[in-house]
Amino acid sequence: MGLFGRSQEKNPKEMVNEWAHKLKKEGYQIDRQVRAIQREEDKVKKSLKDAAKKGDKDVCKILAKEVIRARNACNKLHTSKAHLNSVTLQMKNQLATIRVAGSLSKSTEVMQAMQALVKVPEVAATMRELSKEMMKAGIIEEMMDETLDSMEDSEEMEEAADAEVDKILWEVTAGQMGSAPDVVTDTPGASTSKDEEVEEVNDDKELEEMKNRLQSLRS
Repeated sequence: MGLFGRSQEKNPKEMVNEWAHKLKKEGYQIDRQVRAIQREEDKVKKSLKDAAKKGDKDVCKILAKEVIRARNACNKLHTSKAHLNSVTLQMKNQLATIRVAGSLSKSTEVMQAMQALVKVPEVAATMRELSKEMMKAGIIEEMMDETLDSMEDSEEMEEAADAEVDKILWEVTAGQMGSAPDVVTDTPGASTSKDEEVEEVNDDKELEEMKNRLQSLRS
């Protein structure tokens, strides 16, 4: 106990080591989340293939969107892990600063990374707690609460899902459904060569054959 009944402040070095330990634990948590999402994605992809064999395109579209959501979720978690690693690295730098200057120093990198991490549901609670401790220690300043980002992200994700459904269907069903990514759709001018005309006829035949296969699956 310190003067007037107050508990003594933690040693800066102890605080940094404690933060680094918490960050490491959150990193493991993110890794577990990614693995769990990837397992669910594999299950959805299997269901998607089964639906494709039955020719049920409506179900395939729903499942394709689930695949996209899973991949987007994993990408966001990987980004969050990168932010965690950035903060952990800065904590090591803080330890070096303590040895030289005897105190903690303000860090823009930590501020930016923590700003991003408090918006991630999987680690938000711990990051808010750490943010308060870091503000008291003078490493970061008070952060603004930006609540609209999550809503905007979900809307963007939905739009991206609609745009990517055909690509996912093509990928997962091995070309049975959907359309190949990055297909050139520009048609040539009036002066089309014979070779190009033959290629177009072949493409039309392949499309017709694909339609017939899908029709036979539905019947």
